[in-house]
Order: sequence, then C-alpha cells, then structure tokens
Amino acid sequence: MQVSIETTSGLQRVMTIGVPAAEVEQKVTTELKKLVKGRRIDGFRPGKIPPATAKKMFGKQARYEAIYQQMQQSFFQAVQQENVKLAGMPTFEPTVDEDGQDLQFKATFEVYPEITLAGFDSISVEQKTAAVTDADLDKMLDTLRKQNAQWEESAEAAADGDQVVIDFEGFIDGVAFEGGAAKGYSLTLGSNSMIPGFEEGLAGAKAGEEKTLDLAFPADYHKDDLKGKTAQFKVTVNAVKKAQLPELNEEFFKSFGVEAADLDAFKVEIRKNMERELARALRNTTKQQVVDGLIAANSIDVPSALVDQEIDRLRRQAVEQFGGAQYMDPNRLPAELFKDQAQKRVLIGLLMNAIIEANDLKPAEDKVNALIEEVAETYQDPQEVRDFYASNPQQKSQVEALALEEQVVEKVLAAAKVSQVESTYEEVIRAANQPA
Repeated sequence: MQVSIETTSGLQRVMTIGVPAAEVEQKVTTELKKLVKGRRIDGFRPGKIPPATAKKMFGKQARYEAIYQQMQQSFFQAVQQENVKLAGMPTFEPTVDEDGQDLQFKATFEVYPEITLAGFDSISVEQKTAAVTDADLDKMLDTLRKQNAQWEESAEAAADGDQVVIDFEGFIDGVAFEGGAAKGYSLTLGSNSMIPGFEEGLAGAKAGEEKTLDLAFPADYHKDDLKGKTAQFKVTVNAVKKAQLPELNEEFFKSFGVEAADLDAFKVEIRKNMERELARALRNTTKQQVVDGLIAANSIDVPSALVDQEIDRLRRQAVEQFGGAQYMDPNRLPAELFKDQAQKRVLIGLLMNAIIEANDLKPAEDKVNALIEEVAETYQDPQEVRDFYASNPQQKSQVEALALEEQVVEKVLAAAKVSQVESTYEEVIRAANQPA
C-alpha cells in the first residue's frame, strides 16, 4: 500500500493511497458472492448463478461496496502506519478505479493541532475567598420564606414586595400597540419585570383604582419598534395582595427535605448547603479565570469536524432542555446559534488534554472521592450514592474527568500570578450564576 500526505490548509490534510489491484479484486469477488447468495433468478437454481452472469447482473454494485470498504480499511491502516492524529471522519474520492488496475483514492480529513503550551506564568488569577455569615444565613431563610409565601388580598395600599393584579393597555401617540395589553396580570412590585417607572407608578395604589402612567421604553429594548418610544399605559388595579410568610416550624423544614425539630437544627442544614454552594462557586470562578487565561495565552487552530460534533451535541441538549426531543429534529436549529460556544468548548478541551498529557496527569483518588462525597452529602442516604458510583464505572468516569480538570487548574495556579481577593457569599454566588 502506497501512502502520501499533503497539507492543504491549516489542519486539513489530503492522503493519497494506492491499493494493489489483486487486493481489490478479492474484495469485489467476496461482495459478489454475498449479493448472489440465496437469490432466485429465472433459469438457475438458488445459489447456482454462473460467475459471468453474476458479474453482469451485480458486478457494479459489488465493486461499489468493495471499493468503499477498501478505502475505509486502507485509510485507517494508513492512519496507524503514518501515526496520524485524526480529528473527525474523512471524505473519500477514488481517482483510479478500473478493473485490473491498482486502486488509487484521496482521503480528505483534519488532524488535531500540535499544541506547544505557553508558560502559565503569563496568566493572572484573582482567587476569591468568602464565608457564609450569620447575615447571609438570615437572608437565605427570609428568601425561603418569601418563596413559599401565601398571597392574601388586602385593602391596604400596594408597597414594594406586594403583588398587584392588573388590567393594562399601552398607547403610543394615542394608538394601542401590539403586545401592550393584558388582563388579570399578576405583578410583584420591585421585581423589575416591567419597563422603568411602571412598577414604581403603582406603589401606593389600592384595589379598584385606575392609574395613567406616562413612560418611555429603554433605548436598548428588545423590540426594535418600541426602542426609546414614549408610551401611555392605562392601568386598572383589580387587587392588592400581601405576602403571608410561613412560620419556621417542622412542617416548613420538611418542605425542604430537612428533618429538624427546631430552627437551630434547620439553620445548621441550610448553612451546610450554602457552604457547599459557595465552595463550588469559588472553584468554578477560579477555574473560569484559568480557562480564560489559557485561551488568551495559547492561539491554536480548532478542527472544524470537532466543532460540528459539539454543535450537534448542543443542539440535542437544547431540544431536550425544552422538552421537544420527541417532536423536533435538532438539526432544524441553525448551527450559527451554537458555533461560538462549540468552538470555545472544543478549544478548552484541547488545551486541557494538552496539559494532562504534558504532565502525565491521572485522576487522583482522593479528589474523586471528595467529589463523590460532595454529591453524597446532599442525599438522605449518602452510602447509597457512594455504592452507586462504586458499582457504575461509567458514572464514576465522569467524576474522574472533573477531578482531572481540578488537577489541571491546580497545575496552572502553581505557576500563575495568583492574588487573594476577599469577597462575600452573595457576590460570589451572583458572579457564578452569570452567563460565561
């Protein structure tokens, strides 16, 4: 088998392969036998079709199947022979395909980039530190109570945090505009879910009152035809509702899956959850800075085949997330929606793998166990979770991958410019929840 490789552009390669005619003809004969086996043809007994007749009837199809198989087989043999780091599947093009002649074909494909990592000392990381304070805990308890509040109608004036049930209609230059009206709409004052001034304009209103609000749409409003426009809203307040917060008792504790006899015991469990959330957010914040630093320091080409694969994964995830997996073909979603995210994911994966290979990193057992323990602690029976991972190698391998990522981050931090920055629980959690 003769092999030559040409670099066309970037990561794209074209491999030219020559295969002896005898090897090809042997495959054609094998495919021909498969095609005629058991077939019934007038004038011949099943399986007794003369070779000349068989070749005349099925020779073209047999050669097509044989050539495709031969190209696949020869290509992957050549990949091993030439030690090619293949990224994605190739496309084949026969250039010489004639009976009695050596087969020659071209395979076009991409390879993984050769990565020479830049020094980690060029990366700067602000490593945040924070703790869960008593004030954070009290605020969380208040939030949990508000999330489980019962709304009761009130004759009092609406204030920040209250809910109003309203009918409204919006007008621009005296003409009602599309999407500017609703009936029986429940609005929590202070939620900032309406344009600036709308909620503030209803503060102090009572049930049965009518209000006229003269407002302006923001210049960056999501609807182009309303950007910066002044509008008048006629609002009828049907009801004002005040939040009735639940008592901090055993029934309330159980609604969060916590068996606690008193408030102090409940606080202990909530604080544990907050500390776990904070630790995870601090790790992720540091990791994101490390990843951003690696990307900035290392300029590498990304195989388009890997990007396409990642786009397909993101498409499927999007459809599944919105519950449309049974009704919608993910391929109908435009690739452009996911391209930037896919490219970044592939780039991160390539850089992470380069660091793992360069430092011969293996998943540290203590890190794997710590990550499993972190999950186990959130369940009523932690041992059941430990046993699950112990008996499911595939699930455990996902945890091992996360442990490896942590080890990569530690390797970078050891050489990077790291500064410690004091922060708060609220700041860290807010930052961690912002889109990357």
